[in-house]
Amino acid sequence: MRINSILNDKGDDVATVSPETTVAEALTSLADHGVGALVVSGDGSTVAGIISERDIVRALAVQGADTLDHPVRRLMTETVITCTRQDTVDSQMANMTEQRVRHVPVVEDEVLTGIISIGDVVKHRVGELESETRHLKDYITTGR
Repeated sequence: MRINSILNDKGDDVATVSPETTVAEALTSLADHGVGALVVSGDGSTVAGIISERDIVRALAVQGADTLDHPVRRLMTETVITCTRQDTVDSQMANMTEQRVRHVPVVEDEVLTGIISIGDVVKHRVGELESETRHLKDYITTGR
């Protein structure tokens, strides 16, 4: 299966913030969108970085509450692992595990077209396994 199948199910909306957005505003956006990471983009279509809840919590632990007034660009991860709609779900599951990332923007021709999370990937894989199990049970019980 391809990443495209995940985006067909969940949609291709991506929550983004500009690099100059404050960390406090980013936290509000994370909560409003119910997501764990935001793509940082100056124009909403190119990826400048990514910032996650984990990035913010770690910065707060080290730098204190002043972090909330900093622009997102100071905390964001600039080297972002991305994928395409044609990448396989299995390859991205392995990539996310190996790279220890939970969110991967989907980019086509340098344009942001979606985002997947490890939860999306696992949900999709579990659905595939459930379908395979149903088909095997049907075959065993009915011979078809």
